[in-house]
Amino acid sequence: MPRILQVSVPSLRVTLSSIFRKQGFNSTDALYLAGTLIDADQRGISSHGTQRMAMYDAKIRHRIIDPHARPGIVRSKGATLLIDAHAAMGQLAMREATNLAIGLAQSHGLGLVTVRNSNHFGTAGQYARKAADSGFIGVVSTNSNPIVAPTHTAVPALGSNPIAVAAGYGNDQLDFDAATSTVSLGKVEVHEKTQSLIAADWAVDAHGDVEHDPVAIMNAIRSKPRRAALTPLGGPGENGGGYKGYGLGLAVELLTGLLGDAPASIDLNGTRISHSILVISPEAYGGSDALAARVSQLAKRLRSLPSSDGHPVLFPGDKERAALAQHHDTVPIDEVTYKQVRDIAWGLDIDEPQIVRIDGADGGGGDEDAGAVDGQKEIVDGLPA
Repeated sequence: MPRILQVSVPSLRVTLSSIFRKQGFNSTDALYLAGTLIDADQRGISSHGTQRMAMYDAKIRHRIIDPHARPGIVRSKGATLLIDAHAAMGQLAMREATNLAIGLAQSHGLGLVTVRNSNHFGTAGQYARKAADSGFIGVVSTNSNPIVAPTHTAVPALGSNPIAVAAGYGNDQLDFDAATSTVSLGKVEVHEKTQSLIAADWAVDAHGDVEHDPVAIMNAIRSKPRRAALTPLGGPGENGGGYKGYGLGLAVELLTGLLGDAPASIDLNGTRISHSILVISPEAYGGSDALAARVSQLAKRLRSLPSSDGHPVLFPGDKERAALAQHHDTVPIDEVTYKQVRDIAWGLDIDEPQIVRIDGADGGGGDEDAGAVDGQKEIVDGLPA
């Protein structure tokens, strides 16, 4: 079974930003992009962290992502804006959209910015948090390639279409970020890389039957046409409420591609993804500090509820904040992802990131001495081809 490598954060930042720089991004953007991936890894969201590098590298090489593109405003009306990303990296397009939406909220009380002709933008939560950290409420969504089967079909027609909402400050910030599918595709990819079966009803095959083997799921999804699909939030059919996930996914389609006069997920093929961000000012409702205090009070009340199963009641964002505190110096990277990043780096004459420790190498969950810096080359050579 593939092992988990604890990789140095400063070293990983240098490697990833150097890769992006060699791929054509300017130094500022390259560092920003590396930071978004590392932040996801540090928060325990490995599905949207470094493991996305192989996808980004392929899309840059095939000119789906243009490192030199600059998003531009297409139309504006009052507190609303439409941006054309011109095939830019999604993170860069949404960085611009977030800043513009915050500016609109400062002037108008709210700001809605929709982005079209973009690419995968990483985690939705990072943009919602940026609005919250600035004293606003942030609501973010994106459509994506068709990967989710609407209720009563096995045909992938919706994207995973996440929704993120953030408000308040610090450890009591409400920080919710979730796909409207049962899980994001990235989580299935992580299970494929770590060779771990899926216990829940995350995906169905071409006949609509639930499939738990991540390798089978990914092989069927990579085929043309796709022969598998993720389930909407709630699972297949109506008994678990899957129609609600289907409806939420459609709401995201409305706020992104449909509103932006761009393709819906059903018509996407790796390009022309749309995003949206709504930023709301709380000034008419007592101000930022008052709202943050109310959010904090609610967080504390919910956490204090008695547990019914031995697990504490958490507030959205608690798990990610705990992971962030734990992974300040190193982040866990599965060795398949590490090899992908290593190969990309070596192809560009860039040093691979430093492995500090290998977890679970003895098959019993223990740690293997990585020899710190001195043993690096030996460890890298020992990774699977």
